[in-house]
Amino acid sequence: MDDSSSEDIPPHSRLSAGCTLCFEGAKLVLFVTGLCQRTCWYCPLSGQRKNKDVIFANEHAITSPDEMIAVAHKMTALGTGITGGEPFQVIDRLVTYATALKNEFGPSHQIHLYTGIAPSRDQLMQIRGLVDEIRHHPPHETWSSIKNSDFHESIKTARELGFDVGVEVPSLPGIEAFLAIIDDLDFLNINELEWGESNASEMRGRGFELRGDVSNAVRGGKEAVAPILFHSKVHWCSSDFKDRVQLRMRLKRIASNTAREFDEITPDGTIVYGVCECDGGTSPVPDDLDTDLYSRFDDRIEMAWWALESLVEVMPGKKYVIERYPDNGLVVEVTPL
Repeated sequence: MDDSSSEDIPPHSRLSAGCTLCFEGAKLVLFVTGLCQRTCWYCPLSGQRKNKDVIFANEHAITSPDEMIAVAHKMTALGTGITGGEPFQVIDRLVTYATALKNEFGPSHQIHLYTGIAPSRDQLMQIRGLVDEIRHHPPHETWSSIKNSDFHESIKTARELGFDVGVEVPSLPGIEAFLAIIDDLDFLNINELEWGESNASEMRGRGFELRGDVSNAVRGGKEAVAPILFHSKVHWCSSDFKDRVQLRMRLKRIASNTAREFDEITPDGTIVYGVCECDGGTSPVPDDLDTDLYSRFDDRIEMAWWALESLVEVMPGKKYVIERYPDNGLVVEVTPL
């Protein structure tokens, strides 16, 4: 397989409104629950989320709409992608959180929703005016009969009610079956199939292999969907694109709003700073060090990494440099000084 990334920047004419904002890193990712009635063998959810009734806004565990709104403000979110699990399993929560987003940011805040069921007219009516775009995820075993399925009826009903409607599925054989209903879709997104913590054993058992040493993508994913990539409604979303573009752009937005004066923002949107483990309240700091270059905590002092590097012989305690996602996110690397 050609591992080049020339296809990573998608033609915008093929992007839904939700995908365009994701491309810009401007979408909050709201994970409303890990509960799901499906048991898709390719589901990549981690053990922290799969089959657990938990809520995350981006990488932050939350328990209320107010916490979600705070996370959205930190990245100046222009829209939200609601995912799971199955959001319709917690429809009251779905409505509450979507309402909070529209009330806070206005009707132009674009919300798209992923679902693995075929929502009924009644279910669709409950989210009408709140969710702008629905992305159906028919399980793989239903693809061959998709035209005569409940999914097709749900798709037609959703379009009738004014939703933007699409299908979003992984790159598995048999995808050409969706050509039978593509006239009833606004878009068809194909995500490159990826290994995850929870699906690795199923992947191995089915003979799938990783595409490369530094990618979670499965070898041959794009070839499996080649028969449908020609269509103007189809968008191929590679694993590399998600990692190199989508995530990086979102991190940059968050970093630009949350980084401290002394945090260095990297080209990947992570932040870098120094840590000195010491009595943060009393340990001395050179008098000529600008107060904007450090912050005191009970058990440490955090400061510009280059300032700490120059003071490594002067400052007491253990010293190191941290690279992490912004807004107190995932630690990427710790380098001792």
